[in-house]
Amino acid sequence: MPMTDAPGRHDAIAAGEWVIDARNSSVRFTLKHFMFAKVNGSFHEFRGALTSSGGTLSASGAVAAGSIETGDEVRDQHLRDSADFFGVAQNPEITFNSTRIEMLKDGTLDIRGELQMRGVTRPIELRGTVAAADTAGEGECARLSVHGEIDRGDFGLTWNQRLDTGGALLGNRVKIDLQLLAVRMPAA
Repeated sequence: MPMTDAPGRHDAIAAGEWVIDARNSSVRFTLKHFMFAKVNGSFHEFRGALTSSGGTLSASGAVAAGSIETGDEVRDQHLRDSADFFGVAQNPEITFNSTRIEMLKDGTLDIRGELQMRGVTRPIELRGTVAAADTAGEGECARLSVHGEIDRGDFGLTWNQRLDTGGALLGNRVKIDLQLLAVRMPAA
């Protein structure tokens, strides 16, 4: 990621290895439910890392699919265990590996990479911001806010129900919201 296009921002991700502090981060999603309402959910078990070297930035991460929570235990069990959705016995993780991260002139990050879910890998594009974070006792930290949208059908998540009033129970577009605290690891 060329950092010179955004003055003052290059210090937020200095050269080195960074890990995501899951205690101070969140992985959330939203999709339409009953055409107009929304289902909000999150994953509570995840890990991630950033590597900043030679003016480029790369990122990787994994989410434990079985840690999904939407506020409805019956729905969550269906999402976890059914082949209609994650089938976590066969597909325990959702993974992401960046292929390119670029700092745009407006200071936002253009993040491109490969998302793998249920054994299907597809390219996705996300947008983000990064800022230095002041967290006492955590070491050198950066706060990343990353957003994007995927079509769940691209990953074989096509289960749905038709409504008597027309339309479908679930929307296909899933909005992704990552609020991440990255901590720089001490040099070896």
